[in-house]
Amino acid sequence: MRFARAMSAAVAAALGCAPAFTPSALAAQAARPHPRSGAAGSAAAAGVERFNQALADATRHMDNGATLALWADDGISLLPGAEPIVGKPAITKFLEGVTARMSGAHMKSYEQHCFGLEVSGAWASEWCTEHQVVDLGGGKTFDGRGKMLFVLHREVDSVWRVKREMWNRAAEPKAGAS
Repeated sequence: MRFARAMSAAVAAALGCAPAFTPSALAAQAARPHPRSGAAGSAAAAGVERFNQALADATRHMDNGATLALWADDGISLLPGAEPIVGKPAITKFLEGVTARMSGAHMKSYEQHCFGLEVSGAWASEWCTEHQVVDLGGGKTFDGRGKMLFVLHREVDSVWRVKREMWNRAAEPKAGAS
């Protein structure tokens, strides 16, 4: 997903910048207790963490197949300035188009941090920040940051998958911000 955002981030740049998230603000958010408790909450949180790790791995390897495996069949991606991308076939087509336009690209670095996990039964939501640096070849590099909101659903196979995703560009951190 975030690999796909590398291309859309260039488009989103024209839309302006969102406020930067400072490390201290992110740490404060992460330190807040989650409103779930007990074994069910812990199991759900562990499942969402497995989703987050799989997403980060798929993004680092620019692996469309692994990325698509994290989507529900009826998932919807909402990108700035674009029509909703509805359903796994449309998401597949989108990712294939990005891959074709970025032939030869290589992910140099990728990091993500997720916050505010809320779980209610088979549904979960969280927001994440991401930073990726992609070698586009020919001496060109993409260095972008984004913010994402995920609505996840635990499917019948007990795997958490994306039902809804919204992404937008994040501003560069301010120098000296803590």
